[in-house]
Amino acid sequence: MTDLLPRLGATDPWVLWLLPLALLPLARSALRRTSVPAVAAAPADPLSAWLGRTLTLAGILAVAGLIAALAGPYRTGARIERLGIGAQVSLLIDRSGSMNETFAGRQPSGAEESKAAASRRLLADFVGARAHDLFAVTAFSTAPMLVMPMTDRHDAVRAAIAAIDRPGLDYTNIGRGLGMALSQFGIDVGASRVLLLVSDGAAVIDPRVQDQLRAAVARIRPNLYWLFLRTKGSPGIADRPAGEDTPQAAPERHLDLFFKSLGVPYRAFEAEGAEAVAAAIRQIEALERDPIPYVEERPRRDLTGLAAALAALGLAGLVLAKLAEADLAEADPAEAPADAETAAETPTEAAGAAARRAA
Repeated sequence: MTDLLPRLGATDPWVLWLLPLALLPLARSALRRTSVPAVAAAPADPLSAWLGRTLTLAGILAVAGLIAALAGPYRTGARIERLGIGAQVSLLIDRSGSMNETFAGRQPSGAEESKAAASRRLLADFVGARAHDLFAVTAFSTAPMLVMPMTDRHDAVRAAIAAIDRPGLDYTNIGRGLGMALSQFGIDVGASRVLLLVSDGAAVIDPRVQDQLRAAVARIRPNLYWLFLRTKGSPGIADRPAGEDTPQAAPERHLDLFFKSLGVPYRAFEAEGAEAVAAAIRQIEALERDPIPYVEERPRRDLTGLAAALAALGLAGLVLAKLAEADLAEADPAEAPADAETAAETPTEAAGAAARRAA
């Protein structure tokens, strides 16, 4: 009870100064009073006493309820911490021009999906299936762009993911994109953290940027996933180049090696179609099932209807009692019986009347 009172409020609190008027039923009854010679001479009537107290309480309830309803009462909102299953997920999505192509490496036509469209659809389903996860969305091409900071507002996250279907640019600056995606994680060290990279290729990362990324990963300790959307006929992550094995010749292979050297849990998924992307996302969803604290927002609740209902209940009781009350029966002098008139005669008049009847 003490926890509830601080959460109560009123839109017009000054109206509550009228609440002492609710004590008026204690001083005066709304029912008619009937004078009797002596109440003490009547036998005890517990039912009448109980009804009297009930009607007094009904009057108090009616007045107090009306005043409270006029004040606009409400219960304030609250933030409740709960424990669910999920993680903090930072999505890093490639927005290079090649994402506008299909997995076959051509512009989509008819019912064909581009890699960006397939990713958008499947990632939106992924967000919808993770009720207690926090999500951040970062897009990158020539430069990284923060689309949505870490939030539990899944509708906003899905809207941010929908933006990856817009036409992309040609250049891929994955190093700066990784840095921005890592910066989205909160300070809660107890939460599971996931960095999910969705890309159809890679690029060379400057050695200085690599050092910065190593420091950030060592501090944050995320679980790292790379969903590689491989175009048909292009080199895979593990394929060695025919010539010199350098980051310029095989950027995907060397990005994979860089991720493996970070010392955090890491998995790469190669997908050559929408079905393979869906299967990879299901695997990631199954892997990330750790407990996570989350905050449940409870909105403000209007209590005006409840106060008005209590007032209506009290008024209904008073109206029914008013309709049921009745006066004590009183004799009408004009309709007095003949026997009463006879009884009112004096003894002399009665004797004379008897003598006349005998004659």
